[in-house]
Amino acid sequence: MNIRNFSIIAHIDHGKSTLADRMLELTNTIESRKMHEQVLDRMDLEQERGITIKMTPVRMLWHPQNQNVNIKIQNDNAKSKNENSEYILNLIDTPGHVDFAYEVSRALSAVEGVVLLVDATQGVEAQTLSVLGIAKELNLVIIPVVSKIDAPTARTDVIVSELALLLKCDESLVLRVSGKTGEGVAPLLNAVVERIPAPRPRTESAQALTPLEARPPMGLIFDFDYSDHRGVILYVRMFGGVVKKGDTLMFAAAKISFVAQEVGVLTPEESSRPELLEGEIGYIVTGVKKPGVVSVGDTVTSKRVIASALPGYRPPAPVIWASVYPESQDDLVALRQALERLRLTDSSLSYEEESSGVMGKGFRCGFLGMLHLEIVIERLRREFTLALVVTQPTTMYEVTHKNGAVESVYAPTRFPDDGVAERVREVWAHISLITPPEYMGGISQLLYDHEAVVGDTATLPDGKLEVRAEMPLRELMRSFFDRLKSVSSGYASLSYELAGLKDADVVRLDTLVAEEAVPAFARIISRRRIQEEAEAMVERLEKLLPRQLFELKIQTRVSGRIIAARRVSALRKDVTGYLYGGDVTRKMKLLEKQKRGKKKMLARGKVDIPHEVFLKVVKGGE
Repeated sequence: MNIRNFSIIAHIDHGKSTLADRMLELTNTIESRKMHEQVLDRMDLEQERGITIKMTPVRMLWHPQNQNVNIKIQNDNAKSKNENSEYILNLIDTPGHVDFAYEVSRALSAVEGVVLLVDATQGVEAQTLSVLGIAKELNLVIIPVVSKIDAPTARTDVIVSELALLLKCDESLVLRVSGKTGEGVAPLLNAVVERIPAPRPRTESAQALTPLEARPPMGLIFDFDYSDHRGVILYVRMFGGVVKKGDTLMFAAAKISFVAQEVGVLTPEESSRPELLEGEIGYIVTGVKKPGVVSVGDTVTSKRVIASALPGYRPPAPVIWASVYPESQDDLVALRQALERLRLTDSSLSYEEESSGVMGKGFRCGFLGMLHLEIVIERLRREFTLALVVTQPTTMYEVTHKNGAVESVYAPTRFPDDGVAERVREVWAHISLITPPEYMGGISQLLYDHEAVVGDTATLPDGKLEVRAEMPLRELMRSFFDRLKSVSSGYASLSYELAGLKDADVVRLDTLVAEEAVPAFARIISRRRIQEEAEAMVERLEKLLPRQLFELKIQTRVSGRIIAARRVSALRKDVTGYLYGGDVTRKMKLLEKQKRGKKKMLARGKVDIPHEVFLKVVKGGE
């Protein structure tokens, strides 16, 4: 079978998307006039940020003999080498940021091999080790590749040795490429054909001996998209049988049937085909428009001959939660529809409706991390033109009340007052840091500031240090990644995975504006940082909030006690400006009247907080 299914895995900014561009050029998958940088990154946000957010499958055709290299071609029947063979290479481009590790795990379940890409200027990073671990767990063939060999600061030979030592392989098996110039890309495609095995059916031996047409179709859903006209569009890897246009199919888990309106492959645009064969990666147009029916990891099979479901994926576990409210309650329905639409293209997003006495109705949303939160909020604003108020993100806390009841709390506003609960536990994370040794001093202080418990430290072959530690997930999400990049001048890298629950010494910090609590500003913080966080919050709001016609009080409160406060002076309106003469008592009367009015406004005044302020407070900016 002349099919090879593979992914490129790498730490963020190691040249993965650029390498994919060169592969598409070399295989003539995309015309030269249509080529541009990051061609597989279709969202505006991906292009702007220079990162891959959503996995993208693409089909390429490759003739190994075109490069005049002598490679050993392996096929199902162990026949002799066929110099004229054309190979179908199915690439699933994956994200590199740690927030989207779930996307990577889904992509790797649909392929037989991976290209492990390491930057020649940076070497092995924390996320390199993380994604490598996923590939090993799935028993995938790993092709080690060093990228950016054309860079002036490239340490190609050193990184090749480091990668060979990491994988316990000969240095001759480590390939060298430049995504910028295209050097080494053709040998890499040849290596994909040579080293990665052809796909084999995941069926019982008896079924595998039956003719292909007689086997029940078995397609693993690794992603899906949505179209207003065609409904849900499945991205599937066929592990058995054949799917044709017009076939009546069924979701093995959902037990709902549908008719395949169209099948095809992605080049990377949709290209319809009469059928999808065993081993291929492609799409199926379902016509299903009901939300919640399709789930990633489900199996597409035949309604006539139902096969057992393929091993799927663990449901994505949200890491942080934040409440999202429309600026105007008139947009609540539009926000609900927008979240439903995003959920059809982002299976990692979760949400449920909630209500706040001050903010009105909104949705409590679960995200995979801070970057995921920023991406979703930005998409809601851009794609659906919604003005939103977003609360402070928080992690999950397990609260044991004094009556023995146990409750999971996701929102700061629902967190009990200090001393009310019997016990509070929070999620911790195992983290792995890789850094040059000269930055270890600053990183050690950073780990202490974020309540980390440092474990083992090891020296890697290139001299870098790998530090393993544990820390509260709450602290990891408190801009730890950005601060790590700052103290290490961008050279340190981070990966993490969730651990169990541990006791938490935390309290709820409320913020009052004009003596009224603002739920969106409520936070759950460590007890040891009460004063620091309280002062930072009032100082930030003092700069961000617009001045009012009355003196504005900004306060932070813990357990009923005011911790920090600021006052924003009132705007002064010249009420005597139109007077041009007469007794001074006329001016005095007007000033006294203004004074009484400001006193009344101070007691009764309400503050309309612009949504830009909410967003800046969430991001910690000014």
